[in-house]
Amino acid sequence: MTNNFLTTIRSLKLIEGCKAAQIYAFSSAGGASTSGSGDGAGKPLPPPQPRSLSVRSASVCYPHAPSTSGAFVADSPLPCGLPVAAALEPALDACLRPVDHVKALAASFRRMSSAEAEGDDLCDVFLEQHALFHALGDARLLRRALRAARVHATDPHRRVVLAAWLRYERREDEFDPMPPPLAPCTPTTPLLECPRAAVFAGESPGVDPICPCRRPPPPPPTPPSSRFRRNTSSIDQMVEDDGDVETNDLWFVIGEEEVACERSCIAALSKPLNTLLYGGFAEAQRDRIDFTRDGITPCGMRAVSAYSRHGRLDDFSTDTILELLAFSNKFCCEGLKSACDNKLATMVSGVEDALSLVDLGLEEAAHLLVAACLQAFLRELPKSLSNPDVARLLCSPDGRERLDIAGNASFALYYFLSSVAMEEDIRSNTTVMLLERLCESAERPWQKQLALHQFGCVMLERGEFKDAQGWFEDAIAEGHMYSLAGVARSKFKRGHKYSAYKMMNSIMEDYEPAGWMYQERSLYCVGKEKMADLHIATELDPTLTFPYKYRAVVFLEEDMVESAVAEISKVLGFKLVTDCLELRAWFYLALEEYEAAVRDIRAILTLDPSYMMFHGKVHGEQLIEILRGYVQQWDMADCWMQLYDRWSEVDDIGSLAVVQQMLTREPGNSSLRFRQSLLLLRHAAMRSLRFARNCSAHEHERLVYEGWILYDTGHRDEALAKAEQSIKIQRSFEAFFLKAYALGDSSLDTESSLSVVQLLEHANSCASDNLRKGQAYNNMGSIYVDCDLLDEAAECYNIALNIKHTRAHQGLARVHYLKNRKKAAYGEMSELIKVAKDSASAYEKRSEYGERDEARGDLNMATLLDPTRTYPYRYRAAVLMDESKEDEAIGELSQAIAFRADLQLLHLRAAFFDSMGDNANTLRDCEAALCLDPTHGDTLELYRKASTKAEPQS
Repeated sequence: MTNNFLTTIRSLKLIEGCKAAQIYAFSSAGGASTSGSGDGAGKPLPPPQPRSLSVRSASVCYPHAPSTSGAFVADSPLPCGLPVAAALEPALDACLRPVDHVKALAASFRRMSSAEAEGDDLCDVFLEQHALFHALGDARLLRRALRAARVHATDPHRRVVLAAWLRYERREDEFDPMPPPLAPCTPTTPLLECPRAAVFAGESPGVDPICPCRRPPPPPPTPPSSRFRRNTSSIDQMVEDDGDVETNDLWFVIGEEEVACERSCIAALSKPLNTLLYGGFAEAQRDRIDFTRDGITPCGMRAVSAYSRHGRLDDFSTDTILELLAFSNKFCCEGLKSACDNKLATMVSGVEDALSLVDLGLEEAAHLLVAACLQAFLRELPKSLSNPDVARLLCSPDGRERLDIAGNASFALYYFLSSVAMEEDIRSNTTVMLLERLCESAERPWQKQLALHQFGCVMLERGEFKDAQGWFEDAIAEGHMYSLAGVARSKFKRGHKYSAYKMMNSIMEDYEPAGWMYQERSLYCVGKEKMADLHIATELDPTLTFPYKYRAVVFLEEDMVESAVAEISKVLGFKLVTDCLELRAWFYLALEEYEAAVRDIRAILTLDPSYMMFHGKVHGEQLIEILRGYVQQWDMADCWMQLYDRWSEVDDIGSLAVVQQMLTREPGNSSLRFRQSLLLLRHAAMRSLRFARNCSAHEHERLVYEGWILYDTGHRDEALAKAEQSIKIQRSFEAFFLKAYALGDSSLDTESSLSVVQLLEHANSCASDNLRKGQAYNNMGSIYVDCDLLDEAAECYNIALNIKHTRAHQGLARVHYLKNRKKAAYGEMSELIKVAKDSASAYEKRSEYGERDEARGDLNMATLLDPTRTYPYRYRAAVLMDESKEDEAIGELSQAIAFRADLQLLHLRAAFFDSMGDNANTLRDCEAALCLDPTHGDTLELYRKASTKAEPQS
């Protein structure tokens, strides 16, 4: 028996489309009933239908090796059936992943220190750090390494590559419409991304701290001799200041024309010309020399004559300057070549200009011109790679060879290009060709490890398992032990399961076991052994998502769907990722909990609006439309009430889902886009802020959203200016709130802090809703606490709580604590936990107000809910150290450092080692911490102390 929902699902004809390669495979599943809360008109659904089969189908088959396709049954109530645990498979990390990342970070810091001391190239050191930081997953560290590499890049080519890379990583921060890629910098463009500073010597940040785009134009150059000035109407008309004709004692005959020159000026251009005109050649005795066969036109020769007299290239046409460039190469005129190269480089304003000039630049070895053309291509990535002419130059072996001759091929270039290509389409031929060039450019051991390992990952994704195994083995030979996982996976795909298992066993015997090792080995065993490996993998590295997903799908197959939901929800408590949300939505569909399923689907679409469900077969919006008749429909007033409730319950996923639903009704509502940004992490938040800015119907709103974008990208003063402009146009809550927030983000005295409170009071006097007003009162309370005005702070927090701003419990708890009411503070945080049951931060904060045993219990719960939070590990380690349990304290910190190389964790462990007299480990942890932040004062002091101890021993 079927109903309209199942009929609609089946009408999509997904079965044939799902036979292509996919991430998961699916089993046939029993018919699930389709009861729901109501259709579009609020009518009840028909009564639930009995289940004809259990969720785990008897037809599930477990192949010897995971297949990329699965079996499906057309009568399944879900598109493509249900996930099959046997077909789940984690992706390999396509980056450098040292077996001991602390040791690798420490070694990188030593190389940096050595390079600084010896004056070696630091750019390559910071690029290596960028490659190492990828495995840590911290975007701030990656950007810091790129910025440092750009600062220390000494040649135009690497400056161009790294400036373009920095701009690419910051592309979400730009306003729409985005400026042309080579347009002059705006006041908020980072200096390190300036296209002009990247190309031209002397205009690099290390040389000049002022952006050349914002520097006033230089005065016109003074000619070498005041005798001459150029009549700009024609190249060949030169007149003296007193009106007399210039001195000419040499004529070059080109065809039927003669070009008048001054012999000494032409001879001064280069040694070959000096020898020609003053040496033992016949031309030295002639006043007319035939240049007809020397490949230059009369116009070009007149330009040579003009340059030889005045030493500048004025406003010659592009064709003329190209002639001069060819002439300079033929006669070794270095000064003329440099001038032509500089002039042509300034003429490149986009991809079209670059395409018309790059071949000539390569033929004439014009390094700056080629760098400028390359910059145009790089700043249009990934779009420019779809241009066949650009792709031919950047991807082909011949193109790399030509770029190399012109001094514009490097590992940095192909590292950037291959990263972009892998992000766009890891299986594409373009990606393969760029990785081939990356391998050819690799010289240092870390470069070879990275290039070979990435090539193996791409071949694995393309299904070319034999080739993948070969690339991984080459990476191992260069010292990248993580590639053993790639060899094992390749062997497994080729049917050698036992060989893969033995390989993972060998690495676990040779090195300290890590979570990824157990995760990888679990693929090659079954039953209890597989589950045991996954359990250990989670213990060693709780941030790995695959073990949770596998266990959840196993629960599903065993007809324990509620347990499946609970398992996958553990990940979503600390890591909001689309594939886990999709899996949970699938489970809710199996449970016929359509409201919850739609909530997760809407959250997915917020994170990735183009996300395709069911392995790229159904867009999320399409699935929501199918489920429309089975969930309660809300109008905008209902949505606001729901948002208010979700926000008060600290339910970020529910809040995102409600905002997404509201935006489907009002896609141009800039206020909703802004609220969406408040719930998201940086990358997605910036996208929502840009949408809000571009959708703004009013100037004062647009200025506020521009101000937030500027503030979030580090431009505090510019953000303040935007807020003040907005207030002048119209007083609004958001403008006052932005101004207060930006002013409050600094160390203020009491008077300045109270002026921020006044701004927030102005904000609350403007029209807004209680969600935002509650935030303003909460911020006012925080400022009053900092000013030691505790009664005023308590009043603000209570107002916020009265309008259901639940997070104000935390501020009020702080007030109680500062008034020596520790028990009341603990109770206040307990009130927050009643509402936000799964908030790790709430448990962590409550631990500050409880007794030692209560604190330990709260911190254990915080770690269970969010294992990435480092404070609980540090607290437990400090307690153990106080109890003289040194080994246990080190073990507590090491447990966290194994999956998160955090600065504070490393510093604390170094301090513990120092107190134990273990100087070698103290130095190692200090060096690793300083690799993450070379300016951390406490670690620097400890490092100097440990280094002093080490000197006598050495």
